[in-house]
Amino acid sequence: QVQLVESGGGLVQAGGSLRLSCAASGRTLSSYNMGWYRQAPGKEREFVAAISWSGGTYYADPVKGRFTISRDNVKNLVYLQMNSLKPEDTAVYYCAAANRATSTPKPLTYPYWGQGTQVTVSS
Repeated sequence: QVQLVESGGGLVQAGGSLRLSCAASGRTLSSYNMGWYRQAPGKEREFVAAISWSGGTYYADPVKGRFTISRDNVKNLVYLQMNSLKPEDTAVYYCAAANRATSTPKPLTYPYWGQGTQVTVSS
């Protein structure tokens, strides 16, 4: 079982940048397809970005061209670089993992989740 811990959230002005990190322990990340989701107050959790174990990337339309997902399998880290942030990006951001042996490169569901990190973008 893999444990995930997000960090890097905070308060930023519109147009600014943040980089979120997801640290994994318990298993090597190279065995997992990874994803980032977010949940804003009063809204359902939504997909943001995903990266497969082999490096393939996928993005939700609202973040394409602004966010970049990457991974460092040696350090067991996954990143979400967020640029040109907008107030509507305000949410709790969650990291998720799915074993590549039992999931597609962009899984529909993830069995492992972190606790989330708050991102607030002021206008």
